[in-house]
Amino acid sequence: MAKWGEGDPRWIVEDRPDATNVNNWHWVEKNATSWSKDKIKELLKSVKIESEKGSCEIKEITHIEGEASANNRKAKLIFFYEFEIKGEWSGILNEDQKSYKGKFVIPNLSEEYEPKEIDVNVTADKSCDEAYQLKELFRTQGTERIREQLAKYIADLKSEYGQNIILPTKAGNQDQPLAQQNSNIENKPKQELNKFVTSNTKPQGEVGVRISTSKLTMTEDFQCQASDLYRALTYKPMVEAYMGGDIIFEPAKGERFSLAGGNIVGEFVELIPEKLIVQRWRNKSWPCEHYSEVTLEISDKEGTTKLNLTQTGVPSSEIEKTREGWKENYWNRMRQIFGFGSRIF
Repeated sequence: MAKWGEGDPRWIVEDRPDATNVNNWHWVEKNATSWSKDKIKELLKSVKIESEKGSCEIKEITHIEGEASANNRKAKLIFFYEFEIKGEWSGILNEDQKSYKGKFVIPNLSEEYEPKEIDVNVTADKSCDEAYQLKELFRTQGTERIREQLAKYIADLKSEYGQNIILPTKAGNQDQPLAQQNSNIENKPKQELNKFVTSNTKPQGEVGVRISTSKLTMTEDFQCQASDLYRALTYKPMVEAYMGGDIIFEPAKGERFSLAGGNIVGEFVELIPEKLIVQRWRNKSWPCEHYSEVTLEISDKEGTTKLNLTQTGVPSSEIEKTREGWKENYWNRMRQIFGFGSRIF
């Protein structure tokens, strides 16, 4: 067994009383959904707006649908949250002292948007001028107050659920990332593992030149539900966990993607949640503008999830490199990070 401070720290067993998640390597998740719903209600019900025209306030939160979680991967905290929020507002116009009511919807509270980008759609129950004036007061000033409160929710989420999820290492430093703790250790095996398997050849050939292609098929079993595997293949924060940051990724028909520093690019052709993903897909080393078609079929089978990959139009000279790329850059990393299987290599 390697000693502490030597070799790749992922394979070293620390002297720890709990003996769990050594070096914070595995994906750890804490469910924050129930806490988040209560916190959002608490923050939004305090929203009040006053001006020379009148005053408005949120009377009730009628619906919150979504989920939130805090995750630790390699001593890095990742927060997921996505909610749709509906509620009711009321207000009084100073000129007539009458009360008017309406509704509001927040469709996109998500880690994909900054607080200032959160939408608030406002309607009034009546169509008179007085109700319109109050609706506009709530839409303009109320939206800003709502965004401020939701920014507080995001900060509180990270503060509340960021504690104790990164376990202390042998050095006893719970806050410092693992990479910084071992910055003085030469770790060539880890560097090699984190490299993407790609071809070293430069793109060749001209657009329109006929090339020989082959068909690639793979079948993989994962120890997870079909919904978990589909999410790992289509949810940007999870894709970033095994593909690295700075990716372009919007899983919707017709949207393009760029992964692994631009080594992999393509476009979504079809998506059926938990069942099917079809993409136009290419490696940057392939002949210019040549795309293959990737079909990923997901199915449950006897307590596991089976993934069938069919890739047509792969340059024949790249078929084995492409197969190895799927294995190392996708399947093995997903198993390591999300715990979708005990096999590492």
